[in-house]
Amino acid sequence: MKKIVTLGEIMLRLSTPGNSRFVQTDSFDVVYGGGEANVAVSLAAYGHDAYFVTKLPSHEIGQSAVNALRRYGVKTDYIARGGERVGIYYLETGASMRPSKVIYDRAHSSISEAEPCDFDFDRIMEGADWFHWSGITPAISDKAAELTRLACEAAKRHGVPVSVDLNFRKKLWSKEKAQSIMRPLMQYVDVCIGNEEDAELCLGFKPDADVEGGKTDAEGYKEIFRQMAKEFDFKYVISTLRESFSASHNGWKAMIYNGEEFYESRRYDINPIVDRVGGGDAFSGGVIHGLLTKATQGEALEFAVAASALKHTIPGDFNMVTIAEVEALCGGDASGRVQR
Repeated sequence: MKKIVTLGEIMLRLSTPGNSRFVQTDSFDVVYGGGEANVAVSLAAYGHDAYFVTKLPSHEIGQSAVNALRRYGVKTDYIARGGERVGIYYLETGASMRPSKVIYDRAHSSISEAEPCDFDFDRIMEGADWFHWSGITPAISDKAAELTRLACEAAKRHGVPVSVDLNFRKKLWSKEKAQSIMRPLMQYVDVCIGNEEDAELCLGFKPDADVEGGKTDAEGYKEIFRQMAKEFDFKYVISTLRESFSASHNGWKAMIYNGEEFYESRRYDINPIVDRVGGGDAFSGGVIHGLLTKATQGEALEFAVAASALKHTIPGDFNMVTIAEVEALCGGDASGRVQR
């Protein structure tokens, strides 16, 4: 069991039931979720001491978010309380050729206005085995970007490996602002996770691959992985390779590079997709567990890809699967037969 720390925002998610549209629904399904919170839930399910760091209001909606984390075993000891509101996002789940849509209502959330004095990052990082954050957190606000930097510095002081999921969100910032903040933060990062769009918009690297056309030949990524590893001294560079045939049907695989060797995972054909939100976070959680517990980078990547493929079948943000279920899929059991 490892102590793993994640930092970010957990939001109230209001989803239209089934595949109904915003303009036709009379009700919303309520769950909680957010990039790094989703990663913490995955890691808690794998038996780790997963701590999620954020700030939430002291009112009942803030407590509901805390309770959602506790329900799945995430440790909430370092969550600061205060501020005005919990961020909200609305989700309309697409189908076939109609894409899913997300509308954010997260301005002035508690974590976006949190101050450094809200957190003792040296205490938080003491005894930690891993620290994870994503590009969503510094995009929330300049204050959140400062918190991210302070957390990374504390992790380095305590010898804690740091991973990032680049996770570019165009509704939160421009690529110019993203690169001005993200590139300097890469000095603290050991493991860089991101798809082709994230690498281009956050760091300025573009692979030779036609993703929209479904051509995700791994060869197009290799040189860019080498360049990224060299420039930022990453120990691992990892990318998911999603083939988006429709909102309901994706191909899914990944690649990892450790500075010497590349490894490409098996490919999963995910059809139909139940809920792809949180799929990347499920992948990051699988990567962290894999790199901490598996003998090779290939085994770590296969675990992460299988875990993420399973997330596409689960409603909500959280990937509620066990190690045994992920290992079964890694071992080739994708039949979906009833387990009796």
